[in-house]
This record gives sequence, C-alpha cells and structure tokens, in this order.
Amino acid sequence: MGTLLIVGTVAFDAIETPFGKTDKILGGAATFIGLAASQFEVEAAIVSVVGEDMPKEYLNLLSAKNVDLSGLEIVKGGKTFFWKGKYHNDLNVRDTLVTELNTLADFKPVVPQKFKDADVVMLGNLHPSVQMSVIEQMVVQPKLIVLDTMNFWMDNALAELKHVMKHIDVITINDEEARQLTGEYALVKAAEEIQKMGPRFVVIKKGEHGALLFHKEHVFFAPALPLEEVFDPTGAGDTFAGGFAGYLAATDNISFNNMKRAVIHGSNLASFCVERFGTERMHTLTRDEINKRLHQFKALTQFEIELQ
Repeated sequence: MGTLLIVGTVAFDAIETPFGKTDKILGGAATFIGLAASQFEVEAAIVSVVGEDMPKEYLNLLSAKNVDLSGLEIVKGGKTFFWKGKYHNDLNVRDTLVTELNTLADFKPVVPQKFKDADVVMLGNLHPSVQMSVIEQMVVQPKLIVLDTMNFWMDNALAELKHVMKHIDVITINDEEARQLTGEYALVKAAEEIQKMGPRFVVIKKGEHGALLFHKEHVFFAPALPLEEVFDPTGAGDTFAGGFAGYLAATDNISFNNMKRAVIHGSNLASFCVERFGTERMHTLTRDEINKRLHQFKALTQFEIELQ
C-alpha cells in the first residue's frame, strides 16, 4: 500500500450558488483531497491546522475514511480558516465575499514522523513558503511531488512560487493561471514554459471542459463528464487532485501512461463532488457508483475510425 502526504487547509466554507446556499460547512483543500484519495488503497495523512471551533464530527468524517489526522494541529482557543463565496449562473465565475485566515495565518506545518518518507506528496493550495517547508521535512525524496497553486500566489509570492516549482514533479493549475504564469495564451506553449520552470508534468484544468496533461512532447486530454446537475464546484479542483495523487500512490507507477489514468480517475471523482454542496457527496460515494461512471468516461472517449 502506497503512502500519501497531503498538505492544505481544513476549513469552513459558506457557499451560495444559483441552486441554493449554505451556512458554515466543512471544506478546505486538504479535506477534499483526503476524501478523494481515500477511494484508493493508499495510506493517507493530512497536515493542516484548525481551531477549537472545528466540530469533532467533521474530523470523524475524515478519520472514518482512514485518513490519518496525526499531523492536524488543533489550536486551543483558535478559530478555523473561513471562506465565503458566491457563484454566478456561469459556475466558473465566483466572488469571494469573506476570507478569514484565523489559525492559518501562523501555520507552520509539522510532518508526522511516520509520513516523512511518503511515496507521494500532495501540496494543496497554500503559500509557497509553507509548501517548501514540507518538502524540506521529507527524509527520503518522494517518488512524486504534486503542487497545486493559484493566481493569488502568482500576484503576491511569485518568487517563492518559482522557487518551490524547481523542487516538484507535477503542477496542477487552471488555464487562466497557466496563461498568467507564462504570458503565453496557447496552452501548449504555456505548458512548455512551465516545464522549463521545474515540473516534468503539467496538468491544466479547464473546469467543465476537462483537463490537459503535458509531459515533454506528449499531450493527453481528458473530458469532463456532462452532468445533469451541478450544485457546487467549490471542491472540484481539489477532489481532482486527490483522485490524481491517490491513484498514483496506490498504483506505484508514475509513468505518463499511468498518469493518463490518474487524470481520468481525478476527473471522475470531481464529477461527483459538484453534485452536492461541500463534501456531502463524497461521504456517501460507493465503489459501484465510481466504477459505473468510469465506464461512462470510457464510452465518452472511445471510438473506432478507419484511416486511409
């Protein structure tokens, strides 16, 4: 069984979409990544920080999925990171209404001894210096380090981001961020430039339009499954990352061909995440549902053609 170290936020989200809204619910990058990775035969651990206001039942939801929480710091008297956002009719567009860093403002991750030699490290969206501090705590070079980031860090910590990018194997970002990071509009050119910055593999997420995987001259495209209902896209990107990293850790194979399968598994799990608010759908997900939808993905992309 492979080991996966996950670093990111365990948080409260309050979400409003055209289909409804929620009060504070469980969210955070590490939460979605952990729940997705738990669908595979992998020993996963979360390194994060919360306040005393984080309900025990929320943490129990993660523990019940065999996600190790020994690296989760609970700050006495502290308050948990909180994000509130509103989505428009185009669910790719959202407004951030409230961001409260709280305990995250002083977060100094401590990797549990048991996971300092993890096979795969998944660095969720955090300040690049925090991500780098985790890499420096590893006593054995991981087989794969995956980094997720966003335009906020490109705007406010670009030098630190470029430094950590020299130490990773895979970066996952969306198309807008890839263009911002490189100044290239064509995603093929953007991926080429990003690979020059350090990552050997580049995953560019395009929301409802799928995801692209780049490695040297190789390109793979995974579609997003057309869905009848989309309620909340908040954790979709992190769920994708968790499925991607979890599958690679479980299969112990980081070849480009296996990474293609990892992209499909990530996309498959993300398609479930958006069907309910927050993490709700991920708690009830069954293996039969996952496999059935994987067959739908296969049918969506498989065809025969006669070439002259």
